[in-house]
Amino acid sequence: MKLSKHTRFRFAATLLAALALPAAAPLAAPQPADSSKVNIVFDAAKPREFVIADITISGVKYLNPEQILSFIGVAKGDTVKIPNEDISLALKRLWAQRHFSDIAVSATKVEGDKIYLDITLTERPRVSAWNFNGAKKGEREDLREKLHLRRGSEVSDYLLKVSTDAIKSFYAEKGYRKAEVNIIQEADTLVPNAVKVTFDIKKNRKVKIKRIDIEGNENIKAGKLRKSMKKTKDMRLLNLFSSKKFNDEEYPNDKDNLVLYYNEKGYRDATIVSDSVFYINEKRLGIKIKVDEGRRYYFRNVTWVGNTIIPSAVLSSILGIKKGDVYDVVAMDKMLKVDQASVSTQYMDQGYLFFNVQPVEVNIVGDSIDIEMRIFEGKQATFNRINITGNTKTNEHVIRRELWTRPGYLFSKSDFERSVRELAQSNNFDAEKLMSEGYKVAPNERDGTADITFNVEEKSNDQIELSGGYGGNTFIATVGLKFSNFAIGRMFQKDAWRPVPSGDGQTLALRFQTNGSYYTATSISFMEPWLGGKKPTSLSLSAYYTRETDGYYFQSVTQSLETYGLSVGIGQRLKWPDSYFTLYTGVSLQHYILNNWRGYFLFSDGQSNNFSLNLVFGRNSTDQPIYPRKGSDFSLGLQLTLPYSLLGAKKDYAGMSDSEHYKWIEYHKWTFKGALYTQVIGDFVFMTRAQFGFLAYYNSNWGYSPFEAFILGGDGMSGFNRYGQENIALRGYINSSVTPLVNGAYAGHIYDKFTVELRHPIIMQPQAQIFAYVFFEGGNAWSTFDRFNPFAIKRSAGVGVRLMLPIVGTLGIDWGYGFDNVPHYPNAGGGQIHFTFGMPM
Repeated sequence: MKLSKHTRFRFAATLLAALALPAAAPLAAPQPADSSKVNIVFDAAKPREFVIADITISGVKYLNPEQILSFIGVAKGDTVKIPNEDISLALKRLWAQRHFSDIAVSATKVEGDKIYLDITLTERPRVSAWNFNGAKKGEREDLREKLHLRRGSEVSDYLLKVSTDAIKSFYAEKGYRKAEVNIIQEADTLVPNAVKVTFDIKKNRKVKIKRIDIEGNENIKAGKLRKSMKKTKDMRLLNLFSSKKFNDEEYPNDKDNLVLYYNEKGYRDATIVSDSVFYINEKRLGIKIKVDEGRRYYFRNVTWVGNTIIPSAVLSSILGIKKGDVYDVVAMDKMLKVDQASVSTQYMDQGYLFFNVQPVEVNIVGDSIDIEMRIFEGKQATFNRINITGNTKTNEHVIRRELWTRPGYLFSKSDFERSVRELAQSNNFDAEKLMSEGYKVAPNERDGTADITFNVEEKSNDQIELSGGYGGNTFIATVGLKFSNFAIGRMFQKDAWRPVPSGDGQTLALRFQTNGSYYTATSISFMEPWLGGKKPTSLSLSAYYTRETDGYYFQSVTQSLETYGLSVGIGQRLKWPDSYFTLYTGVSLQHYILNNWRGYFLFSDGQSNNFSLNLVFGRNSTDQPIYPRKGSDFSLGLQLTLPYSLLGAKKDYAGMSDSEHYKWIEYHKWTFKGALYTQVIGDFVFMTRAQFGFLAYYNSNWGYSPFEAFILGGDGMSGFNRYGQENIALRGYINSSVTPLVNGAYAGHIYDKFTVELRHPIIMQPQAQIFAYVFFEGGNAWSTFDRFNPFAIKRSAGVGVRLMLPIVGTLGIDWGYGFDNVPHYPNAGGGQIHFTFGMPM
């Protein structure tokens, strides 16, 4: 039987059941409009057998017809019966793909036992736009990133349900646990078969945790248990600065933290019997937790098995557990595997990367437990391949020279951690990411090696300064350039100027300041951190010139101070007492020209020279430069000149002119600066700092040096560079106000200062790093050593913020309140606002 081209036998998706009708039910094809129509009747009781001569796909726009044919289950040349399950199953397979809103099968032609089929598909509508109503701009951006919604994707019930649930979860994390989401679909009149989907969001009111009730706790107070829950807090006063929202993901973790707290106190069997979260009202939640504490246990005997490298007595000393100590499995695990001085670290520093220790409870008598430490030492491992990825600017040899890991070296956990720390300290990479996820250790126990990959992320640390500021009672304009990853060896390579030669880790800085006739300063400095490229020996060079006058606002000049300076220094990393110690040795020459320059130094007219040797012995073990969380930074400095007055015959300095007296100044200057960083809770860091300085003379007849005094008070900045004095910040007081005066000139020859800060990060990204803090500090300065009293300090307290922008540097703003009076400077204290540049000590 042959059909005309207008006559089709149609199997619609909505008539799938018709293909399996009872035997007596015939199915006829639709009748054509013309007079030559042919009636086709198929009897489900007597299905006919056909060979599929061809199958075509029509109606699709986005999907590939060949792919559709590949998974329908029937193909050209197959023998099928119509009506029967063969075609029905093919349609069901298509429908299961969820790509189509309608599916129909037509027989376009029948030639004897051959049949030509066409599958007509209607694709689901595509989304031309995703919109969010009731969400803020930032929330919309976060939602788009979270939902991964794309224009042109299909609309399906599944996609809409998943998106709705994700939106509700997103707002639940922000405390809107009763957020409602309605979906609005509108046909796009400009795009065929397309819709605009709008999520209409009604956040409703925030829901907070009002109270957390704990039952069953007999030996540990409920307050301590609530405190152990890090992210789940109620509305008690002590949680004033904590979030009170309920987080579904964090709540199970906090229940584990509560049980862990019990374990730390020796309650190894403690469990949460039941817990419930309920609404007190539409704005408040309540949580009820019932615990079973069990009994408290104690350590009895601790024995070691399997150790051949380190004696049991040494291991027990490292572990630090004594008979009768509370059975704290958390502290035990830290000393076995986590802490820097743990048993695991001791083994790994000797190459035993595959070391493992398993504490086993071998005997429980009453409330006492015997522990057997079962050790698997394994064989020693060596570093194999050291891979570096992500460095798009810094040359690879610059990175490798900072590493303490070398191929073929015996594996050392401490050397690996030191390598990470040195890369973070280089300030060329994102330290936060590097310390947390910028490395990978791939051990291979079969051949006793480990591959290390350091994945660095470059950050922009070059700085351009184009600014104006107010300092010294005048406006100062500044232009500055600082290249922190410079490559002076590539200066004559044309392709290296993009925009400047970079990648070798050198620092080049140029700076110019002026306001016209009153103040002018220019400086240039260069630092090579690895002189010769073999050892971490740094070379520093600098030259500068300043001119300061009394020519405020176009006044005639009657006073002036000019300073010319040169300096060169060598820095070395020491091996003793340990590798964190450094020694800096430098020499500098300064030439001062004073013309009626009164009120600053001990003389006002003439020329003076300062040729000095500078020695700084320091130790820096901080984990990163911008926001250290652990470690310390100490330095002891000595700056000295030759004792000219002690060389040669005695002189009558009282009868000398100032120009002759101070032609070559002499002094020895001692300084100490130390800071300690301790991570307390989460990212909170407690910083303590102490400083001391003493400017002394060789000869009492010659007296104090007119230069190099300490100027204490304020933000530690004068608004511009003034050589010949050292500015020390003391927040809460006016600049320079705490410095003693002798004959109207600054005479801070000895000072001390103490600071404590509690810091917390706000943003820690390569583009910007911001942290806030509260501070308490005190300090004072004295003119002579016999007046020095380290406890007679001027106290202050306040708050502040530091902002690190790679292109600008570190900026800060502090508000401090000075509590004490300064006799020679009324109203020096009180509330003061300070702006700072850099990270002053």
